[in-house]
Amino acid sequence: MTSLNFPLWLRFVVLVGVVGLAAGAGLFAYRYYTRPVTLSVAVGSIDGEAAKAMSAIASRLATTNAAVRLKVVDSGTALEAANAFAAGKVDLAVVRGDVGDLSQARAVVIVSHMVVLIVAPPGSSVDSMDKLKGRRVGVISASANAKVVEVLSKEYGLDRQKVFKDIALTDARRALQSKEVAALLVVIPLAQKYLSLVRGLSQQGSKALPVLIPVDSAAAIAETEPAFESFDVPKGTLRGAPPVPDDDLTTLRTSLYLVANKKLGSDLVATLTQTIMNVRRDLLAEDPIFGQITAPSTDQDAYLALHPGAAAVYNGTQQSFMDEYGNWIYLTPMALGAAATVLAAAWKFLGFGAPLTGQGPLDSLYALGRRIRKAGSEAELLEIEEEIDAILGAQRARTARGDESAVDDATLNVAAHRLEGLIHDRRSMLAKKPAVASAA
Repeated sequence: MTSLNFPLWLRFVVLVGVVGLAAGAGLFAYRYYTRPVTLSVAVGSIDGEAAKAMSAIASRLATTNAAVRLKVVDSGTALEAANAFAAGKVDLAVVRGDVGDLSQARAVVIVSHMVVLIVAPPGSSVDSMDKLKGRRVGVISASANAKVVEVLSKEYGLDRQKVFKDIALTDARRALQSKEVAALLVVIPLAQKYLSLVRGLSQQGSKALPVLIPVDSAAAIAETEPAFESFDVPKGTLRGAPPVPDDDLTTLRTSLYLVANKKLGSDLVATLTQTIMNVRRDLLAEDPIFGQITAPSTDQDAYLALHPGAAAVYNGTQQSFMDEYGNWIYLTPMALGAAATVLAAAWKFLGFGAPLTGQGPLDSLYALGRRIRKAGSEAELLEIEEEIDAILGAQRARTARGDESAVDDATLNVAAHRLEGLIHDRRSMLAKKPAVASAA
């Protein structure tokens, strides 16, 4: 079957189009695979600091051209952030372990630890949980701290409605100084900006030492409420000289997690986890609070299970480059080979490198064989010999120019030798015809 006799310019245009289409498809696939993925993250706190911190991380990810980007959604409070996540409105959320519905949540990193501090004003006689009975305790951000209030009320037999009262952050200092409340309950990270806030809620002065009330039953509470753990606030945390507390003080602590929906892809979450742990080191210079970003518990019975993608990072089981892309590296040459075969077939089909008659030199030589057998005169045989010489001369000239598409000399010689034999036989046959006629 001969190739189609398309004009040369049309064949060139078609080939350029095929190559351009293949290159464009490859570039599109590459850009699609390497494009940054943006995940939405809900975050909220009454002072707005949580959103600022997450925005700093998001900005760092964009600056470093990370494969994963964050779109920060400020939900106002930790509870609203948890609600947005539970409703499926965001991919990620910064949530406290004791707040909201976390049934769809899987831990990625611990952003910070939140410590329960119950602070009484200087000179207060209230120095234990039992002495809070019959008194009022102001709760800053009561909606987020509802679980804390619940477990404390249950453990110490406190009337939740009569003892605990919601107090706005802006009214906390006034309520404490006016004795509207006997103590304040706050849940904060042990970072200087938050400790300064707590110190500012009470009277200042060298002798005005606020009183921190211990939660002595913290271990017992943690046994039944896994969202909490017993924690000892180090001596001098709130104030150094004289120290407040004057010794390590037992209280409750919960964790602030960055969580991902459990249906989010493992590879994507692994990339997110590794990226956040990397930028954490860069952000430490801007704010020491980023030093509190740590890995969650990898235990099977952890309160909040790890996302499989994050677990792969922390357990060192994340796939290496060869593990992840080995199949592609193996299969790509095979695919390229198949593509080359298709292009070669297209090249041959379109007739590149073949004479415009639609026949190659060997095809032309073999066609002459049929003409030799049918030749009826010496003149036809001489004409055929001239055509053979022309074809052989043209091919040898192409070989001399280094044309790789030229037929090799050995093949040409074999074909020419065969044709010479046919011509000799035909001449002999033509020479016998007159003698046979006269005899008749």
